[in-house]
This record gives sequence, C-alpha cells and structure tokens, in this order.
Amino acid sequence: MERKRAVVFAYSSIGYECLAELLAQGVEVAAVFTHEDDPDEEKWFRPVRALAEKNRLLLYAPAKLREDEARLVRELRPDVIFSFSYRSVIPVAILELAPLGAFNIHGALLPRYRGRACVNWAVLNGETETGVTLHHMTARVDEGRIVDQEAVRIGSDDTAHDVFKRMIPAARKMLRRSLPAILEGAAQGREQDESRATYFGRRRPEDGSIDWSKPARDIHNLVRAVTHPFPGAFTYLDGRKLFIWRTRLQPFEPYGFEPYPPEQHREGCIAPGVVVFSSPLKVSTGVGVLEVERAQWSDGEEAKGDELRLPVGVVLTEKGHETE
Repeated sequence: MERKRAVVFAYSSIGYECLAELLAQGVEVAAVFTHEDDPDEEKWFRPVRALAEKNRLLLYAPAKLREDEARLVRELRPDVIFSFSYRSVIPVAILELAPLGAFNIHGALLPRYRGRACVNWAVLNGETETGVTLHHMTARVDEGRIVDQEAVRIGSDDTAHDVFKRMIPAARKMLRRSLPAILEGAAQGREQDESRATYFGRRRPEDGSIDWSKPARDIHNLVRAVTHPFPGAFTYLDGRKLFIWRTRLQPFEPYGFEPYPPEQHREGCIAPGVVVFSSPLKVSTGVGVLEVERAQWSDGEEAKGDELRLPVGVVLTEKGHETE
C-alpha cells in the first residue's frame, strides 16, 4: 500500500503515544500541531513537542486555528488528519482537506460523556467504566461515526489520574487496531445513538468547592476526580482555605467519646462539615463520615490529615473569606 501522509493535532500523553504509533506504522507525518504548555498547569504527561522534535517533524503551536493554519494544511496535502487530545476545535475548513477523512480519539465511550473533562466527570459521577473512542470528526464536536472503542475500568478509589494512565495504552492499542482500515479508506464506522448521548462542560478550579451537606460518597468522588495533578477539592476553616487531596469512605460508626458542641446537632445528628475525630481526621457529611487522609493549607505543605491537628467540633465550610 502506498505510504499515506497525515497531519496530526496532538497534546498530552495520549497525543504522544498515538503520534509514536503512527510513526511506528510508517505513516508519513507531514506536520504536528500542538499547544504551548500552560505554566500554571501541573505537567504529568509526555510532551508531544519532544517527540516531534526528536523525529524532526514540522511543528506548530498556534494559539488558535485560523485561515493561515488552514492554508498551511492545504499546502501539506494530507491524506488523513488525526486529532489526539488536542484541546481546540479544529475548523471544518481544515477537516475537509483530507480525502481519507479526519479522525479523533475522545476520552470516553461515546455517545456518553461528549464534551470536556470527560474522565474527571466520569470519576465524579461514580462511574465504574469509561474508555476511549476513535471517531470521524464532523462540524458537530464528538458526534461523528464511531470507528472503534476500548473500555477502561474505574475503581471505587481510583483518581482521575489513575484512569488517565490506563487510557493511554488503551488509546494506542485502539489506534493500532484501526489504522489499516483508516489508511485503506475503509473505516466507515457506525452512527452514534443520540438517545444515549450526554454532554459535560469544562471544569474550573472553583468547581472543586466541597459541599459537606452532600453524601460522603459524593464528596469522595469529587476529591478523587480533581486531586493531583488537577487543582483539587477544597473547603474553609475560619476563612482559611484547605485543600483535600485524598479521602477514604467510612462504614457507619458511632462518633465515640470525643466531645462536640450540642448546638452542632441537627435532629439528633451532627451537622455536616463538623470534625468528629482529629486522629484520624474524620468529618461529618450529609450522609456518613469521611476520613481525610491527605490535605494541605493553601499556604502550607501537603500532610496527613491527622497532622493538621484540627480540634474536634470545628466546622469546615463551603465558602469563606480567604486570608491568602
């Protein structure tokens, strides 16, 4: 088969591994488009830029994809276009330049979890499975025909980062399996079932605020969805911001003999957000008690929960006036 020519839009570890797979399979990569790293973002992934430079590929990192980029791709005359964890929407004017089609790897099992931050949302929602989907790119984001999928499990204590790490080899495996059909022009795929489609938007750092009136399991899911390398879940004590990095669900148990103020009772139960044990650090919620295993004051170092030495009876709140 004649060697095919591709233009690749890629970022993060999935982008790195899938670009590596294209090169390993002998695809001619005419150019790579990636992103400049955000200096405020924790770097946990392998840089696409490094792989492109190692292989002496044409490399571009535009802030936006405009007419100049469309003109460049047109001049490169790709047979196929790939998008691997690329964070910007690729204009239709670019997608239409590849006669074999344009293909994206999405971090969920479409048609569920279309949109942004798919893995974080799946963990936050308590899902037990997610995965990666290889699909045709169209004018409507994440709605193109599905070429292939690979499922990835989510354990009850897995963080979003744990799940991401499983998705990286799954994405490369799926691409390797589907690449021959794509290069032969035979990857037609199947239409998505719109009745099963769900959409989720981007997540911002402020979305990590903990509402202690929610059940312990929901708060546990939030913590593991946004813990390192993401901005983290947080609460306040007397206006001071406290990040919660790791928690552990507790079976129902009495609060023991440590005292707590009677005004913090609510219909015979302790109100949400009250520290009921200091070592190990345990906090009451709307339903159940949650143990805090790792935490960090905004102006301090990360530590074990009991090392914070929070007094029994103090109340953690969803909002506060920060003293940073």
